[in-house]
Amino acid sequence: MASLIRESSTKPRPSTRLEESARNRARKRKTNGATTPQSPERLNSLIEREIIPRLVAAHSIPGSTENFEPVSQEEIDRFAPLPVRLEADELLTEVEVFLSRGVPAEIIFVELLAPSARKLGELWEEDSVDFTEVTMGLWRLQEVMREIASRTPSIAGRLFSPRSVLFAPMPGEQHSFGTVMVEECFSRAGWDTELVVNGDRSALADRIAEQIFDLVGLTISCDCHIGPLPKLIQSLRSVSKNSDIRIMIGGRVPNEYPGLADTVGADGTASNARTAIEVADELVADFAPKGALSG
Repeated sequence: MASLIRESSTKPRPSTRLEESARNRARKRKTNGATTPQSPERLNSLIEREIIPRLVAAHSIPGSTENFEPVSQEEIDRFAPLPVRLEADELLTEVEVFLSRGVPAEIIFVELLAPSARKLGELWEEDSVDFTEVTMGLWRLQEVMREIASRTPSIAGRLFSPRSVLFAPMPGEQHSFGTVMVEECFSRAGWDTELVVNGDRSALADRIAEQIFDLVGLTISCDCHIGPLPKLIQSLRSVSKNSDIRIMIGGRVPNEYPGLADTVGADGTASNARTAIEVADELVADFAPKGALSG
């Protein structure tokens, strides 16, 4: 995965063009009101219910070691507010201190990035930061997450023939960070993954009709999308190039409504990344060649 973060520097520097673009998009959203949360509570709820669970789920992915110096509470508290005032490369420099002493990527996800995302919600609720600052802070955390993932080994060779999965947030969802995190976890576990964000129903259906996927994963964080979900799942099955496509749902809504997967016609669901991978393995086991699983 190509890094979007430049070489670290301790000297102040102008914002990158990519960061300025992100800021402009955030300001535009704030101006037109299309995606700006109506209240601090709403934004904080989105961070707590969608972003934090995905970061925490990364802690459950196998492959972490225990021979490292634990992250202290003091270090966690110091790091938490940094995305508001540090650029992405400067934030990465802070994280590199933990990488250098052997802290696994999964621990960094759950003990540094997750509390930091939560802190952004708290600062917004206190009216200490504006929407643009929160948006940029989350963007920086995502860039750091991607850079760490690109540097640390995934579970290579886990599958003899990699299984394929397409992840997408439910069309109409305003946030995709949770979907990005789950896709990263599956990729690190040996799956051949693809991500579709900011796509409508037609774009999602077209992609599934073009290429064979073993599995489709949909993340749902807004209750308003429960109603259209059965029709969407039925539509995806009807156009899929794989007649035996398996469909999973995840996110805040399935976690809060037990039995929703059966109700809407999905094949399965899971509350965190580790169980999601386990469930996905079972769902597509019938498609794997004999001996495909190495462990």
